[in-house]
Parts: sequence; C-alpha cells; structure tokens
Amino acid sequence: MRKILDAILADDLAAVGSLPLPSTYRGVTVRADEVEMFAGQSTQDKDPRRSLHVDDVATPELGPGEALVAVMASAVNYNTVWTSIFEPMDTFGFLRRYGKTSPLAQRHDLPYHVVGSDLAGVVLRTGPGVNAWQPGDEVVAHCLNVELEHPDGHADTMLDPEQRIWGFETNFGGLAELALVKSNQLMPKPNHLTWEEAACPGLVNSTAYRQLVSRNGADMKQGDTVLIWGASGGLGSYATQFALNGGATPVCVVGSEQKAEICRQMGAELIIDRNAEGYKFWKDEVTQDPKEWKRFGARIRELTGGDDPDIVFEHPGQETFGASVYVARKGGTIVTCASTSGFLHQYDNRYLWMNLKRIIGSHFANYREAWEANRLIAKGKIHPTLSSVYPMEQTGQAAYDVHRNAHQGKVGVLCLAPEEGLGVRDPELRERHLAAINRFRGV
Repeated sequence: MRKILDAILADDLAAVGSLPLPSTYRGVTVRADEVEMFAGQSTQDKDPRRSLHVDDVATPELGPGEALVAVMASAVNYNTVWTSIFEPMDTFGFLRRYGKTSPLAQRHDLPYHVVGSDLAGVVLRTGPGVNAWQPGDEVVAHCLNVELEHPDGHADTMLDPEQRIWGFETNFGGLAELALVKSNQLMPKPNHLTWEEAACPGLVNSTAYRQLVSRNGADMKQGDTVLIWGASGGLGSYATQFALNGGATPVCVVGSEQKAEICRQMGAELIIDRNAEGYKFWKDEVTQDPKEWKRFGARIRELTGGDDPDIVFEHPGQETFGASVYVARKGGTIVTCASTSGFLHQYDNRYLWMNLKRIIGSHFANYREAWEANRLIAKGKIHPTLSSVYPMEQTGQAAYDVHRNAHQGKVGVLCLAPEEGLGVRDPELRERHLAAINRFRGV
C-alpha cells in the first residue's frame, strides 16, 4: 500500500496499474461474533466506538465487471450507524444471502464486514469486461450494487430484485484502504474538490436527487413549496440546494439556531427551528398529538404566505411522519427514503385519502440519477456539505457523532490520504466556489 500511495501522491497515476496489489489491507469492520454485544440496550445507548474496528483483511479476488480502488477518503452514512449497532438487524444476514447467489458472491460471506458506502480514490485494477475505466483513473463511487440479470432492473436499476447497497448489504466497502466495486458504480471525481470533499456527497447527494428531482421521486418543479426535515443534515443539505437551484421554495426544518444559520447561508429564507418553537408531535410513546400537526401546518402557511407544501422531503420517519402527511397540500406528495427515528410510521389516513395525497418510497438512485447528481457537483452547481474529517482509526467516533446527531452535513474519513486538502486538479473552479465548499466546515 505504501508504494501505491506514494505513486498517487506523486501524481504518477499511470504507474499504479503495474504495482503489485497487497495481500491484505486495513478496513473498518464489524465482526460476526459481536452481533449480540448491545443486547438489552436501548438504541441511543449503543456505542459504535465499541463495535467498529480497524482490521487487516484479505484483498478480495477481482471478478468480471469489477474494479479495485485505492480509497483516499470515505464518509459516514446512517447505514454505517445501523451496521455498527446491529439494527434493525445485523448485516451478516445480508452477506449470507448474497453469498448464496453465485460462486463469486461467496466472497462477501465472511465473519467480518468491511463497511462504508462512499469513496473517492484511484482505480488500481479492473476485471474482465471493463472498458470504461482504467488503472489510474480518479473516481468516486455511488453505492448501487446491481446484477442486472432480471428484466425488472432494466427500466430502473433500483427495481432489480438483486439490487443491494454496497458496503451495507455487500462486503468490501469504502471505509478502508481498498474497496471492491462494480465498474458501473464509478463516476469521475470532481476536479476542484479534495479527496475528502469528493467522497462525501455520493450516497446522500444521489439519494436526495432521486427523492426530490427525479421523475422516479417527487419530480419537483419550479414554484413548488418543499418542506425539508433536517435541512442542514446529510440528506437535507443537498435537498435544500436542489430546491433552491430548481426554482422551488424550501421550508427548512432544523433543530437549532446554528443549523438555521447554515440554511440561510445556503440561500434558504423560510426556516422552522422545531426545538425553539417547541413542537412535540407525540404526547407519549404511543399517542400522537394532532394539535401539534395543526400548529406546525399553520406555521408553514405563515412563512409561505398561505401555501401548504407541494412536497414533503421525509427521512426521520416515525417521529415526524404523521405531521408530514397532515401538512402536505391537497394532492401533494410525501416522499420518504429513510426512518432514522424509527421504522414504524403512523399517520391519520383520512388526511391522505380524502385529500388525494401520495406517499412515494425512494431508495438511493439508479446509475443515471447518481451520474447526474455527481455532474452537478463537478460543475459547481451543488456543493459538498463536509463539516468534519476523522482519520480512519477514529471512524467509531465519527459514527458515534452521526448516531447522536452531533454533526452537520457529512462527516468524512481519511483512508489512504495522509492529510486533508489533497487531490485538487482545478484550483480556479475551486476558488470560485470556495466559500460554498467550506460552508459546513467546523460547524
């Protein structure tokens, strides 16, 4: 790995394809023999710092249509938190099921799981059948792993029955020195970004693009009012940018004045600080409070001049879903991609059916959607929301921060990169957008 890293740092990218691959590499793992370590603890008490390890693992065999990438930087997503606390189930069930699908897939069924669903790095090797990418290419990866052997996947790859999220439902993820990906996960690294900046948009930027912009999601149009939960967070920060760029009006829901200020810096004007305004959508663990839904809806109309949201950008889930269904306008859309506060959603169906509202499920993005989302990053139209960066040895702390919501935007992780600030190829474009690139840093 040292020779590979030296070649990358010396910009001798043509040489990396001829350097020998290491037999092992360091990766962030969870271990199958520890899946019961948090038994009996509440979700909030489960600590990723105990379950995430940096281990030496064997370099996997490279198969057809695949690539091995030297990972310069990666990032933490909520699926890494779920993996680390073994909720709602441990990920080794995913790996076992995948391992049964083919002899090649058996590589993924191991007593350890190398996690991570983002990367920025350099292609080291490509397998048979890969023509679009060569060793030495600087790339980022999206997290859709798909087989495309079933007709259902050919209209929209997210509908393929063998669709999986790389680094969550597959092994050899991006929080490591090396990563194994399918070649159709690769996209060009934005030239004006550092490794750690380029690594952080992949999953959340693509997810927000499909959820809000794509016709497979809410199909947002100019003039729409869009309610965005967690508007300064990993997903919401990209949704806010897409709404503003697309001529929509975001109504940003945040949890503090500091988070509200970040939204203002992005250009948003309509902001609800749910903590300062005291919204409590649940009276107790089993009873919601419709009066709070109504108060929340009235506040939205106050801000918008009487408009209800055309689109509600949902991802908290259990805590907020009843309110989301209520406040969406007649004929409006609630589009959901996650359930970070709980998977069991309850809402009053009268407000859905009698007002002709729609609930759309949205999961990650297909290759085209991910490519378009990355293209907007590369053009400087959408900016990374990186707030802090950890060395790989402290990935547990990074995941702990995300688990406790003690972060803004995205939390990055340096893998092979020895320090921040490396990898910029277009300093002129960077300089034009430097303030926006650094908007979340240190927050």
